Amino acid sequence: MNYLDRNEFNFQPSQEVVDAIKNFDIGKFCFYTRIYDQGKKSIFSEYLSEKFGIDEKQVLLGYGAEDLLKNAVHYFLTKGNNNKMLIPKFSWWYYKSIADEVEGETLQYPVYETDDSFCYDFKGMKQMIDEVKPRILLVASPNNPTGNGLTPEELAELVEMVPQETVVLVDEAYASYVTSDIDYVTNLIAHYPNLIICRTLSKFYGLPGLRMGFGFVGKSEEMDKFAKYANKYLGYDRLSEEVAIAALNSEEHYREIANVMDEARRMYTDELGVLPGFKVYRSVANFILIKYPLDKKEALQAAFAGEDYKVKFMNEPDLNEQMRITLGRREQNRKVCDIILSVCKQ
Repeated sequence: MNYLDRNEFNFQPSQEVVDAIKNFDIGKFCFYTRIYDQGKKSIFSEYLSEKFGIDEKQVLLGYGAEDLLKNAVHYFLTKGNNNKMLIPKFSWWYYKSIADEVEGETLQYPVYETDDSFCYDFKGMKQMIDEVKPRILLVASPNNPTGNGLTPEELAELVEMVPQETVVLVDEAYASYVTSDIDYVTNLIAHYPNLIICRTLSKFYGLPGLRMGFGFVGKSEEMDKFAKYANKYLGYDRLSEEVAIAALNSEEHYREIANVMDEARRMYTDELGVLPGFKVYRSVANFILIKYPLDKKEALQAAFAGEDYKVKFMNEPDLNEQMRITLGRREQNRKVCDIILSVCKQ
């Protein structure tokens, strides 16, 4: 079965990652990390501190980005009497779920469709922020499932429009597909004390099974308390630490894979975007969203099932005539495109 429905990684890890696993000293499992004696979380958090130029105390580590997001939502929605969180109209179901776990109230801010993509409605967001005064404003950039992202300038504009009492929680799981630049992260964290940026090794670095996420918080007393709350007292998985560092040191390997995904985006746009009733949305993530004629849905589902290929057919209000397809290896991308073309020729 070819799983192209969960935004997983259909390639091989880098040689650096393979070597980190092969050469790992198994004896390290017998002891807690000693770096905690230096007042630091992990060799990985120290690595991230140096790489991003951000104080190690402002670095977050977690069991994937999902852990960081959950910790932030649970922490801030249960402090004080404000339990409101704003999330995108089209977004990952998990955001609402983790707020529900602590009886938080989620409201959706507008996301609108453009000629070739989706966009956050800044004017509509500002109006909601002023009216609702949320405890958390959650933004995904790039966003799942729509694939749209924000520029560093737009992110700064977004943080500027909220009061400091509102925490801006940014899910950047797919951000490395947009750019290799990390200076903007350093600058944003330095300037905005109410900002949290979450990232993961699951997408660009293709290690969803590793369950390693990382992030950064602005500098304030409140964020310092949150960072301590989210921290693991006895450290982190010592193998995962070393594999994570190896992955981030393998930029060239993963950029080459990102280029294969760029080829797939162009193929889908050139070959499917011209078909009647189809629309291929511009994406800056490891997936692409495609609108198709609704009367083709059953035939498309049957065709994919017959070829042992799984893609995600969206089934949400106002987003129920699109399929989300993970960008995979060249032969997988070609096969998916051919399956869709064969249905259209019937």
